[in-house]
Amino acid sequence: MLNISDNTVNQEVEFSRFNSFKRTVLSNANRMFTRWLLFTLFLVIVFLFLPWTQNVQSKGKVTTLQPGQRPQTIQSTIAGRIEKWYVREGDLVRRGDTIVFLSEIKSEYFDPDLVPRTNQQVKAKEGAIGSYSDKVVALEQQIAAMRSELTFKQQQLTNKISQMEFKLNSSQADYAEAVVQDSIARRQYARSQELFDKGIDSRTKLEDKQSKVQQTAAKLVSAQNKVQEARNELENAKLALSTVQYEYNQKIAKAESDKFSTLSALYDAEGSVNKLRIQASNYSARNQFYYILAPQDCYITKAITPGIGETVKEGGNIVTIMPADYELAVELFIKPMDLPLIELGQEVRFIFDGWPAFIFSGWPGQSFGTYSGSVVAIDNMISKNGEYRILVGADPGGKPWPEALRVGSGAQGIALLNNVPLWYEIWRRLNGFPPDYYDAEDGDMGDGEDVKMKAPAKSIK
Repeated sequence: MLNISDNTVNQEVEFSRFNSFKRTVLSNANRMFTRWLLFTLFLVIVFLFLPWTQNVQSKGKVTTLQPGQRPQTIQSTIAGRIEKWYVREGDLVRRGDTIVFLSEIKSEYFDPDLVPRTNQQVKAKEGAIGSYSDKVVALEQQIAAMRSELTFKQQQLTNKISQMEFKLNSSQADYAEAVVQDSIARRQYARSQELFDKGIDSRTKLEDKQSKVQQTAAKLVSAQNKVQEARNELENAKLALSTVQYEYNQKIAKAESDKFSTLSALYDAEGSVNKLRIQASNYSARNQFYYILAPQDCYITKAITPGIGETVKEGGNIVTIMPADYELAVELFIKPMDLPLIELGQEVRFIFDGWPAFIFSGWPGQSFGTYSGSVVAIDNMISKNGEYRILVGADPGGKPWPEALRVGSGAQGIALLNNVPLWYEIWRRLNGFPPDYYDAEDGDMGDGEDVKMKAPAKSIK
């Protein structure tokens, strides 16, 4: 019987007298099992609605927050031979303490007086520079004197040309007078000849006139020669004016050539002096590189080239050190899919190798043995392992990290994200979806506010 009617007969019929009812009635064990199943289902449903903290897990190692605080290797600046060690492995040294002493192995640096002798060469070259400078000054004075002398010569020849022009004008005037006198004498001689032929004048008067013609002709020739002589002297003066400029230009050009040659030698000497000064500075600095000093307060961890008498090359490794003062951090590698979930200042929980811990990744408050930190740096370039590196420092307000923790120890990081129901986290993991990383500042997709969408761009035909 289903016993689903409102008119029940359970109170009217005595079921104990019938064997069929005895065989079909449910036992107490079945009832307890049914109740247990229902209670378990209720607990599962309640458990699915419990809050779960989403997280991103990654393995990493302990490092230091500052690059200068990480383990480093000290190299030799110069090539040399190890002569003496001043420390042992494990020693604490202060900044500037001597670690090892090197000796020279290159023949060009064997001279113990290399620096003083190089300085002497510098002084000798500086003396040569002074001589070149004095020579340049003397040549400049010589050039200035020749230019002044050229000016004086030009003025002198200009005055002489003026005198020659005056003399030429005077000679031309005398020549003109001689031409007139010769013309008069010839006319007088012609009249005397005519009168002599008529018997009027005597032969003596005719001969006087003839003599005067000869005198005026001689004066005319002399005056003509003086004019030509004055012209020649004028041309010679003009030629001398142009010649003196050419001569002095040659002298000045030669002096300037000597000056420029001296300046070239001067600049070459200055270059040599600077080169020698650089060499002297390099030699002085090289003398300081024979002693390898501690760059900071540190511990000597390992001697890479320990043997006395061993040689090291330039830049060769000598010893590794660990800074004495450092601030620990953890280096983690995040998958590209999880990188958008990480941001600066985000909380990260750690489990360090060697320190016991009992954790619930979704319930960080119920975990034991974890240490907190915050993200201080995120790489913008992917690493060789295909993941992005992040650097997590200690949380100042959290639990202090263990004092015995050392650089290089392993660590497992758990970056805490949003709180979601457990059923959502199970559903997300079954579907392989990334964690829900929407913050309240980014906007709640279920708050009823419409998201403003832009109209789609029209296609260009």
